[in-house]
Amino acid sequence: MSTDTTMTTAANATDGSAHTIVLVGHGMVGQRFLEALAERGLTATHRVVVLCEEPRPAYDRVQLTSYFSGRTPEELSLTDAEFITTHGIELHLGDPAETIDREARQVTASSGLVITYDTLVLATGSYPFVPPVPGKDAEGCFVYRTIEDLLAIEEYAKARATTGAVVGGGLLGLEAAGALKGLGLTTHIVEFAPRLMPVQVDEGGGAALLRTIEDMGLTVHTGTGTQEIVTGDDGAVTGMKLSDGSELPTDLVVFSAGVRPRDQLARATGLTVGERGGITVDDQCRTSDPHVFAIGECALASDGRVYGLVAPGYEMAETAAATIAADEASFTGADLSTKLKLLGVDVASFGDAHGATSDCLDVVYSDSRSGTYKKLVIGRGGELLGGILVGDAEAYGTLRAFTGSVPPIAPEQLVLPAGAGAPVALGPSALPDSAVICSCHNVTKGTIRGAVTEHSCTTVPEVKKCTKAGTGCGSCVKVLGQLVNEELAASGVEVDHGLCGCFAQTREELYEIVLALRIPSFQVLLDRYGREGARGGEGCEVCKPAVASIIASLAPTIGASGYVLDGEQAALQDTNDHFLANLQKNGSYSIVPRIPGGEITPEKLIVIGEVARDFGLYTKITGGQRIDLFGARVEQLPLIWARLVDAGFESGHAYGKSLRTVKSCVGRTWCRYGVQDSVRMAIDLELRYRGLRSPHKLKSAVSGCARECAEAQSKDFGVIATAGGWNLYVGGNGGATPRHADLLAQDLSDAELVRLIDRFLMFYIRTADRLERTSTWLERIPGGLDHVREVVVEDSLGICEELESLMAAHVAAYRDEWAETINDPEKLARFVSFVNAPDTPDPVVGFVPERDQIKPDLPLLSIGRRPSQALEGSAQR
Repeated sequence: MSTDTTMTTAANATDGSAHTIVLVGHGMVGQRFLEALAERGLTATHRVVVLCEEPRPAYDRVQLTSYFSGRTPEELSLTDAEFITTHGIELHLGDPAETIDREARQVTASSGLVITYDTLVLATGSYPFVPPVPGKDAEGCFVYRTIEDLLAIEEYAKARATTGAVVGGGLLGLEAAGALKGLGLTTHIVEFAPRLMPVQVDEGGGAALLRTIEDMGLTVHTGTGTQEIVTGDDGAVTGMKLSDGSELPTDLVVFSAGVRPRDQLARATGLTVGERGGITVDDQCRTSDPHVFAIGECALASDGRVYGLVAPGYEMAETAAATIAADEASFTGADLSTKLKLLGVDVASFGDAHGATSDCLDVVYSDSRSGTYKKLVIGRGGELLGGILVGDAEAYGTLRAFTGSVPPIAPEQLVLPAGAGAPVALGPSALPDSAVICSCHNVTKGTIRGAVTEHSCTTVPEVKKCTKAGTGCGSCVKVLGQLVNEELAASGVEVDHGLCGCFAQTREELYEIVLALRIPSFQVLLDRYGREGARGGEGCEVCKPAVASIIASLAPTIGASGYVLDGEQAALQDTNDHFLANLQKNGSYSIVPRIPGGEITPEKLIVIGEVARDFGLYTKITGGQRIDLFGARVEQLPLIWARLVDAGFESGHAYGKSLRTVKSCVGRTWCRYGVQDSVRMAIDLELRYRGLRSPHKLKSAVSGCARECAEAQSKDFGVIATAGGWNLYVGGNGGATPRHADLLAQDLSDAELVRLIDRFLMFYIRTADRLERTSTWLERIPGGLDHVREVVVEDSLGICEELESLMAAHVAAYRDEWAETINDPEKLARFVSFVNAPDTPDPVVGFVPERDQIKPDLPLLSIGRRPSQALEGSAQR
């Protein structure tokens, strides 16, 4: 279709004629095409129909393997149902296009649906290449491409496999190997090339990657191919014969030996295709038929390449949408730079990574001990042409942006690790405005700066929304944050990061001051380090509980009392901590005794029932496997605690910013699927971390197998049993903004697990902001999960011994706050409704019956609150 014709068609559509755009395929690139149509207003003036082969809408195929780390198919989705509805898009799931009649301009779907189009866009993607070896279709052989593939692999692995082999050592092959290892299989990787990831890395990078992967327990076979899949009498896989003459026993085979463009529809309808596949397109992504476009992995671009990365696919989608809207756009090639984390290893390549440019030079740093390999390719004029990073890709964002220019410092300084050379002051500020920061959406530094200066964006999320930078693979987010901060500073915008009006320091800085100087008093801290106008004052409702939490978490180390109602500490607490119970809406309190791991004896259950009956309390089983007792008056709290403490209970700290619960399933003791004793581990963890004050509440869970009945991946720190030990997940969160936890470490022993949790919790307490959950902290902290892993697993900052020591001090100094209170007459004096009438209960705290229990009596629009009548069975009220 010529540009003039497109313009005419678009104009006619606005006059009311039905211009129909049919999209065949709804993957990542297809969804980006729909978004590009919507951004240009075409969904409002055109009928848009989508034929999708898969049973679900577009999802993040780049993050496919994260399914085995707990992300659900729904969480992988890239498609918002509201987006589809708002823009009137007709989405047909599980109904792929079968034939195209270009003369009639009609597409027929497998369901028999026939759609007449004005513009047809093919986004059919690619299909996995399976080597033509005998036995390739045997039971137990899979490909690794879709969510359905993953579900099938998971089901077969759990039921019939202990050993798995992946054919292919490229990007998807290593992803698949990680998935098999995560399923508990002994895993082999078979790669025909002499090294892993032969397209992205060179011999040195491949060697570093190989060492690291083998250290994880995977077996790698390079320089050998698959000759035959061996099967048993039942037709299922039992092994593989390799080209080197060896035979590899295996129960499951995953083929991940590359992909091929899905151009069958185009071939059948007579469109021009490349000699080696791919639908031939021009600079505007038009095929040999001007009414038909092709985008993504199915297309052979005008530069003669089929692009298998998502970023070029996005560019093609935007080009096609712009052309349909009669805007100027072209796609003549794309940056093939990539940054990935494969099996936990950072791997990145950019530019001329293999040094194909004549007369170029390599600058290489290699450390086989740490599995780090860095190579930069430098041109004759000193310009950076490309590079390869394995094991440490921290500088990827900045280095990639410098590609094609001469860096402001010597190349060797760009690859040397910190401390191995002169300090390097190289950052985003040195980049030109034309440098591409986000390759997924082709966003330049100048565009990001403009979002701050012209569109008044002041945070990374605002810049993401404005420019789309950082919303693709996410590898540019760190550089994005640096650019935003630098631009704000350059614009004279001064952001006060102080905790409150009393302190100019952040919570993290105050923590370091208290720890380093052993300051046990809020008043001393305020007088020495508060803002000038706040010194000598009493502080505010922000800093008092925040500093109280810091002092409580460091109490045994700095010589302070660990009991939050001692001396000055008592005056710093908020309402809940002030009475060691949760304030409810009618002025009464709730009480939650600790039930470690959710395990409780019948005798203790009876005590809770008797206490609830005798004090007329409302009882409710919580989501944390505990029992909540509601409706206690403040003067009744010590009486109730005394009964519970006598029976062996202690405070559950439901009122504090501290550890709440460690849930568990019954584990291998009772469950036929359990592989570890989850109850015992949950009890151990809850008793270890009870009473630990933190910036926000902490929740945990332990699941005895991968079925995840305890929902550990929705917790601040969650533990899932494996055949080899325990997997540790961190940064999860339920509630209004749920977040799945991220895998921090796997196959840990009991001792290793506890040690890493010790470090993680103390590092979080040390660096988090006030009232910041671990999920938010993990996303905010520079470097995110990778940085946290470096600190708490690899001890990159050399502070792990101190973190462990701080936790050990907490564990040794723990005292139950309820027991401390009921044994101290002076402390008991605070538990009254009226100081001048300690024996008088608060008359406005009343209750009415409901479902054989009680509920708060909250009379509406009453000026004079009346005391409630006593209920039967609640004589102590």
